[in-house]
Amino acid sequence: MQLRKYKLKFTRINHIFISHLHGDHYLGLQGLLSSLHLLGCTQDIHLYCPKPLKEIIDLQLLHSDTHLKYTLKYHFLNTNEKELIFEDDKVQVESIPLNHRIPCCGFVFKEKPGLLSIRKEMIEFHGISTKDILCIKKGEDYQTKDGKVIKNKVLTYPAESLRSYAFCSDTCYDERILPYIKKVSLLYHEATFLKNLEKRALETFHSTAEQAAVIAKKAQVDKLLIGHFSARYKDLKPLLDESKAVFKNTELACEGLVVEL
Repeated sequence: MQLRKYKLKFTRINHIFISHLHGDHYLGLQGLLSSLHLLGCTQDIHLYCPKPLKEIIDLQLLHSDTHLKYTLKYHFLNTNEKELIFEDDKVQVESIPLNHRIPCCGFVFKEKPGLLSIRKEMIEFHGISTKDILCIKKGEDYQTKDGKVIKNKVLTYPAESLRSYAFCSDTCYDERILPYIKKVSLLYHEATFLKNLEKRALETFHSTAEQAAVIAKKAQVDKLLIGHFSARYKDLKPLLDESKAVFKNTELACEGLVVEL
């Protein structure tokens, strides 16, 4: 429903990350998988999840007599330590352990360095060959025919800052995640309660808006998104205010929000 509402193509999805097995984090998955099947999806769908989720999905497929038109490939998460779970030429994804009532993972998405942009005038001035251009774009220095070495930074434009995103779903306040999320471009951290319910947050292994902000500040992130708000809060502004009092660059993770990195 949300994909249709925001006019996003189902076929753009091929990797799905499930942090833990509380219903609000996975009960919609079966409907999505079925929709992909009915829409004729044939590309592999990669599911990164706790191992018991396979049993749940298999049971539903069995009793609905559904035979998916695509291959569902499982990648089971280790909820006890950081692991590299996906990597291609553009991005890498790590799972990180979170402190929740049941085994739970967060995810850190990191952009990988791409090829550098070479200055056109330098190509013409030095008569650089196509072969050498590729080497320079990969970060190598250039040696002229008379043996002079020209540093790569002279030949190329400064590299853009690499972007990163950390998704920390259900978790109580726990500073052990700080090394994993340090200086990310964007941090999503749950903020289920206001500070006056800090005891309740601890009992349920959740965080307050203030605690999410403290984590963001200590991790030196660029921007914080808070979400997973308790249904008791009809007005979310107090949660935002509480967080911004500690970490100014905070925003509410509301449905339909688009964040540019």
